[in-house]
This record gives sequence, C-alpha cells and structure tokens, in this order.
Amino acid sequence: MSSWLSALESVEGVAALLALAYLWLALYESLWCWFCALLSSALYCGIFWEARLYMETLLNAFYAVMAVIGWWQWRSGGSGAQTLQIQSWSWQQHAPCVAALLLLAATNGWLLAQFTDAVWPFADAFIAWGGVLTTWLVVRKVLQNWLYWLLLDALAVAIYTERGLYPTALLYALYLVLVVAGYLRWRRVYRQRVSERPAV
Repeated sequence: MSSWLSALESVEGVAALLALAYLWLALYESLWCWFCALLSSALYCGIFWEARLYMETLLNAFYAVMAVIGWWQWRSGGSGAQTLQIQSWSWQQHAPCVAALLLLAATNGWLLAQFTDAVWPFADAFIAWGGVLTTWLVVRKVLQNWLYWLLLDALAVAIYTERGLYPTALLYALYLVLVVAGYLRWRRVYRQRVSERPAV
C-alpha cells in the first residue's frame, strides 16, 4: 500500500511540475505551454479520480482537449492569418459569463451533493466550471483570465490541502504568485500594443 501511495505522489509531483511549466510558459505566450498542459491534465485525471474530486477529473479531461485547441488558436489566431493578440474585455462582456458560472456551479454542486460521495461538492463544481470558463479566456487571450485564476487558485489551495494533495496544493500556492506576474505582464503587452495603434 505504501509503495502505491509513493507512486501516486510521484505522479502527482510530475503533474504539478508540468502544470507549473504550463503557467510559466503561458506568462510568456509560448506555444509550448499547451504541450505541458496536455501532459499535466492527463496525469491529473487519474489523481483527482482517486481523491474523489469528480468534477476536477472532468475538468482536467477538458483541459487536455483545450490544450490542443489552445495551441492551434495561439499559433494561427484561428484563421491562419496571424498570431492571436491579447484582448481586454469590458465588465458587460464578463457579466453573463460570471452569472452562468454561478448558476452552473450551484446546480452541479447540488447534484454532486445529492447523488455522489463527492467531497466539497459546491467548491469542486465552482472550481471546475470556473476552470472551464477561464481556460476558454486563456485560449482567446483575454487579459482578465488571470484575475479569474487568482480566485480559483486560492480556493483550490484550501481544498487540495484538506484532501492531502500536498504537491498540488503547493503548486496552486505558487500559481498565485505567477498569476499576479502573468496579469501584470499581459497588461503591459496589451497596453503597449494599444498605444502603438495608428490613429484612425
């Protein structure tokens, strides 16, 4: 039993390092971030299933698919014409996304609480659906994705610590630092590009 747990912790450590590499590379808009995301997500599917965090298992399956889509979007902008540029959304664009997130998380959390042995059902659902939304924002290079991650990662640290997923909890604690750095860098790049636009 102890050797099985040791192997699981080793897999978790590799998954955490790959996930950390993903965020670091995403900060610098490197296409390699999506390769790291794909491998990390595949490993985390098994890890979260064992921890009975079922929505996070599904979320990581989604992350794996989005890693492929993200690579394509960042490389070609979705059209093959040019690489995708960082964009900023107004609060009016964010409002329906946040409303949908809260509704989905509440509904999904209730279903998990009623019909499964999931732990932290509402928090698990919120992180999962928040991850879906925020990953989509990353794929589209929406600047504010980093602010969504800040909230989600802080909540994840508490949950993963409680479930004994210590390498993953440490990973998400490091994420909090990188998320701030990512937001500041993307904002600087975005503002520089906007200031360089020719006047119409």
